[in-house]
Amino acid sequence: MLIRRETPADEDAVRAVTTAAFAKPDTPDPVEAGLLDQLRTCGAWLPEFSLVATGDDGEIVGHVVCTRGHVGTHPALALGPLSVHPEHQRRGVGLALMHAVLGAADATGEPLVALLGDPAYYTRFGFRVSTEYGITPPDPAWTPYFQVRTLTSYDPATRGAFAYPEPFNNL
Repeated sequence: MLIRRETPADEDAVRAVTTAAFAKPDTPDPVEAGLLDQLRTCGAWLPEFSLVATGDDGEIVGHVVCTRGHVGTHPALALGPLSVHPEHQRRGVGLALMHAVLGAADATGEPLVALLGDPAYYTRFGFRVSTEYGITPPDPAWTPYFQVRTLTSYDPATRGAFAYPEPFNNL
């Protein structure tokens, strides 16, 4: 498996992986695929944090993206969606993508990454409930699923409400 930056030629394959990862019988076109489409066209899109996982044959089997969010006026990263094709789940693809995007974020001086997800999965990557850091989720009902992973350049004085990029508000 190789983790690399997404290229423009990868967009259709990334959408297909995202669709496959989140589709259900009653939602064949999941909200995560549409969210990804909207994120690509907004000012919060950060191409350096759109990463794909490829199999030995070069086929894209997973994708993760972070876009520009904020804690108050402080920049932060919003992680999601994280997608792994169902045929490749539980093989370390999501693990590799998470380590790669967190490493890239830390290496480029980002202070923190926030996400909405299952604590049982994301605590293994150092995510903690956001309120432990004085960061409130966009919706209070999201606690304890709204989590933050601080990075090397994190300043504990960064506190306040987290704001996702606009496309997240359209869900």
